[in-house]
Amino acid sequence: MNNHLYQHRGPLAVITLDHPPVNSLGHALRQRIVTALAAAQADSTVCAIVLTGNAKAFCAGADVSEFGTPLQRAEPVLATVLSQVENCKKPVVAAIAGVALGGGLELALACHARVALESAKLGLPEILLGLIPGSGGTQRLPRLVGVDTALAMMMGGQAQTARQLVDSGLLDDVVSQDVVDAACARAISLTDELAVNKTPLSRARDYQLNAAATQARITLERENLTPRQRLQPAYTALLDALEAATLPLIDGLQRERELFLQLQASTQSKALRHQFFAEREATKLPTNLQAAPRPVQTVAIIGAGTMGAGIAICALNAGLNVILLEQDDATLQRGQQRVTEHYQNRVAAGKMKAAVAAAAEAHLSPTTDWAQLSRADLVIEAVFEDLAVKQEVFKKIDAHARASAVLATNTSYLDVDAIANVTARPQDVLGLHFFSPANVMKLLEVVRGSQSSADVLATGMTLGKTLKKLPVLTGNAFGFIGNRIYNAYRKQCELMLEDGAWPEDVDSALQAFGFAMGPFAVADLSGLDIAWRMRKAQAATRDPRERYVAILDQLCENGRLGRKAGAGYYTYVDGKQVKVTDAAVRDIITNASKQRAITRREIAASNIQRRALLTMVNEAALLLSEGVASRASDIDVVLVQGYGFPRWEGGPVFWARQQERAALDSDLQTLAREAGHGFVMADLSVLLESP
Repeated sequence: MNNHLYQHRGPLAVITLDHPPVNSLGHALRQRIVTALAAAQADSTVCAIVLTGNAKAFCAGADVSEFGTPLQRAEPVLATVLSQVENCKKPVVAAIAGVALGGGLELALACHARVALESAKLGLPEILLGLIPGSGGTQRLPRLVGVDTALAMMMGGQAQTARQLVDSGLLDDVVSQDVVDAACARAISLTDELAVNKTPLSRARDYQLNAAATQARITLERENLTPRQRLQPAYTALLDALEAATLPLIDGLQRERELFLQLQASTQSKALRHQFFAEREATKLPTNLQAAPRPVQTVAIIGAGTMGAGIAICALNAGLNVILLEQDDATLQRGQQRVTEHYQNRVAAGKMKAAVAAAAEAHLSPTTDWAQLSRADLVIEAVFEDLAVKQEVFKKIDAHARASAVLATNTSYLDVDAIANVTARPQDVLGLHFFSPANVMKLLEVVRGSQSSADVLATGMTLGKTLKKLPVLTGNAFGFIGNRIYNAYRKQCELMLEDGAWPEDVDSALQAFGFAMGPFAVADLSGLDIAWRMRKAQAATRDPRERYVAILDQLCENGRLGRKAGAGYYTYVDGKQVKVTDAAVRDIITNASKQRAITRREIAASNIQRRALLTMVNEAALLLSEGVASRASDIDVVLVQGYGFPRWEGGPVFWARQQERAALDSDLQTLAREAGHGFVMADLSVLLESP
């Protein structure tokens, strides 16, 4: 037995889980736990057992990479491990520090007692992978904490601290330090109780739930499932498993396992696991671009509008020093007020302590003095989306930023090289495309200019992780990855308006697929004038043979700029959208169809969905073949994280890989004919066959 993993502490055996980095329950660790338990039970000098991990993790759960492989099914499976823990005749106490997630928490639930550090995080996040706990979590947890708390922990999938769970019934002790010592003390206490009372060890399985009350609570939860939850079978399966928690444990465990295996084989769970691994991969630069990042402690942000203030908040939250630069005092004061109000609102809502907010704000240096840029390690331009404006700003940045500073433009679709080339150091320039609101959205597109150096790109990716964002590398092309695909998607949806659909038909069909909002509701929310301005800028270079839909232009010309104007594609009463488009909008759409000599026809929701998705897939294949995206999976990450593509569908690449190839090719040819001149049909092989 490894002396480090199995130690005697007086009459106790301390078993340490050791599978870096987070003690995931792969086959090797499962085997070591069983071997150590057997040794402790056979040792007459041992009266009780403590299971512990390290400061980072008690155990972060199952090894997701084993799912669907023989190793997942190889004995001892996790259920066997937990059974041996639960049935151990000597008390087993879990000493929890760091995280105890998924199978890790299920391991703790099988123990006879649980002791945790206040800061430890405990949770059952399986729902986020389209699964339910598969080794007793749905059965043992509600027996210990009740159905309400169990539902809250499993339906949301978010971890909670031991401090938050102190009165839940899950933990026997919550301590501020020396968790192993506290667990040892609890183990000795249980041993003494056994000796005195001669009663069996208390186990989670021994608690009973009130069947009628449980059924009533689950019924209510079923009725309250959201439309998006109803599209994901894991939510219904979780409620089914919780209903089974009123049965004897052996029957409940069997029902839970049946449901878990059904979900594991489902497309939705495979899609969510695809996203899980794709997100991990997206943060890594290709081998040929890997380099040490430049150190960044002070960030200068030029532009204190909504975007600039949001970026500033991200940097302040990360503990960075922030120089916020504006052109005049009045504009600067408004920007500073945006930051201040954010922190005031967080404190008022109880989501941040006043001292933490004050400490963050103390790192903010508002200024109108361009000379202050010399203090910055990285400068982010966040001004109006106009190439000439940004070029003028970068000329000033070049004049004032120090030689080793990284220079970034927060453009959504402009040419990063055209901006970089007005400086004397284009190798130090890259794009950092934040998504609005910048302090909320996780996605960050890191745009590689033609001369961006490897260490500059590494700095951008590292900054993204520092800001707790998900950075994805993209090449320098119009719209990068996200806006390029969304632009093609939006155009296809506009074509469907001319062909016979109404905006609400398109929006409802795509919401039924799983998008949080349809494209026309999104356009109204962001403001139609944004796209209108971009269209007018492109008008001079647009091919007159292209099938161009002018509906949005006409809406803007009529003052229908979206929600902020009370009317766009939809009308708004007291800020609420009227679900059906009005006569004025329908007249504009009908006239557009007449001008193109199109006989309008009803388009089924399934056809709307397929046309929209095929357009995304086609554009994704073009991006990959052009080298704008480094990996096919990066495209899925961008669309899910930044554009509302339903996570449980995996992204357009994952979706395409679930379809029949012949049908995809045939439908894409039809799509190309309907779209007309200018539609570039991609070879899908590059997308479907790439890693």
